[in-house]
Amino acid sequence: MKPIVCVYCEGTDTKLAVFSKEQDQIKILKTVSTNGIASSSGSAENSGGIPDLGGDDLGGDISFEEFGGTGSVDEGSDDVGYVAGALKGFKLNKANFIPIVTEPVANFHLFEGDKSQEKNKLVESIIADIEEAKGFVVDPSSIDFVELNEKSLLSVFLEGEVPCVNFINALAGMNHRRFYKIPSIKTADLSLAYYISKTTKFFPEDYSLIIYIGKEYSKLIFLEGQKLKHLGTTLDIGTNNLSTYDVYFSKILLEMENGGIPKLDNIILCGEDRSENLLLSFYGTFPEANVTELKFDNIDTSSLEEEEINKLSAFSIPISVALEFYDEQDKTYSGINILPKEVQERQKVFQFAWHAYILIPLIFFAAFYFTNDILTNGSEIDRLDKEINDLTQRQIQNQAIVDQMTPLTEKINSFDFTQSILDSAASGSEIWGNTLDDISTFIERRRNFWITKLETISQKEIQVTGYSLSRSVLTDFAEENSASILKNILYEPLREQNTFIYTLNFNIGDK
Repeated sequence: MKPIVCVYCEGTDTKLAVFSKEQDQIKILKTVSTNGIASSSGSAENSGGIPDLGGDDLGGDISFEEFGGTGSVDEGSDDVGYVAGALKGFKLNKANFIPIVTEPVANFHLFEGDKSQEKNKLVESIIADIEEAKGFVVDPSSIDFVELNEKSLLSVFLEGEVPCVNFINALAGMNHRRFYKIPSIKTADLSLAYYISKTTKFFPEDYSLIIYIGKEYSKLIFLEGQKLKHLGTTLDIGTNNLSTYDVYFSKILLEMENGGIPKLDNIILCGEDRSENLLLSFYGTFPEANVTELKFDNIDTSSLEEEEINKLSAFSIPISVALEFYDEQDKTYSGINILPKEVQERQKVFQFAWHAYILIPLIFFAAFYFTNDILTNGSEIDRLDKEINDLTQRQIQNQAIVDQMTPLTEKINSFDFTQSILDSAASGSEIWGNTLDDISTFIERRRNFWITKLETISQKEIQVTGYSLSRSVLTDFAEENSASILKNILYEPLREQNTFIYTLNFNIGDK
């Protein structure tokens, strides 16, 4: 759980207390008062270091750029500088700051209307009642309420600027931060009443008075049993301007009359004045009342020095607020929260005007549209890439088939040429066949000449060379074959036989 810094602006005095929660035990780490009432150094410094506050980093706590120098603080320059110096060892960017308000910044209004409405409607009714009774127009974000008794509600609302918020912002600026996280604003009166009602047991019929004495102001808070009965008007008297305690007694009697308090059974004293004379004065004036000093037995003070512990009562209100806030975090109590809207807006990482929020849905839908479009196009691209890969593989396969077909195509293309040759050869073979048939028929019939050589002279003409036993048979052969021309006849004896060698040209194109 994140540590908290409770800041209470009490007139010209500002009180701060740093708290953490360890194993369900609230621990106070340091107390600081701008008037030097509390010690400005705790036992953490004596132990040689500042305890680690822990907690997660605040998402909206954005650091300023350094404006030259090292960021050191002049501890004595003013109240903010003094507090910054006193807390410089703490990791304030990891803490929650709780401003504490009281009159006149905090205003109280008793509402006795219908309490059965839901909270938003009830707040509207209270705001309308305040406007009618006091003429104030209250911001719904800066008003809250608690149940006072069975018939009425006590509402609290802010009026004007909150000094503690300004102080925290100044402290953040001095430490080069844009802001410190402020989750809630609490009221001193109601928080102190809650602390005492939780830590002290009273009889249901008891009437108890809580007196807080500050430097410039004092508070009177009345309880009936464990419940808040009446809030007295803040008194403009304190340790700095108190001359006699008698003034308290007259104010107490007046507030008892205003609040319908018939008697006082218990008186609890806290604040700046812890003197024995104060106790004796209240004992003497209210002899039937049990007068005690507020104790802090449920708070771990081991990190404080003895001087701080002795003056712990001066920090009763910051301690009460710390207990209330941690109980709210644990969901065991629901107190008030009057954090104005402008303070909430200041703490946002991105600060937009009202029309910027209208654009947020448009930005969302635009982002959704473009994301969907990109995803759709991405799917289409993947599909097309797959199709391209398939076509590429098919092209490779087709190219392999084409490479196999090329030799076949060349063979098919050469078939026509081969066929023409074969056809031509077939035609020529027929002519040759007829010619040879004629020659063989003549030779078989005459049997007195023969052929020794047959050769082609041209595409349509062949030459026949051979021997004959008779010149006349050659003349008869030439005359019988009109396509033949007897070129020459020469006498050439062969083995003592009279023979003639001849040469004939046959024109086979005429066959």
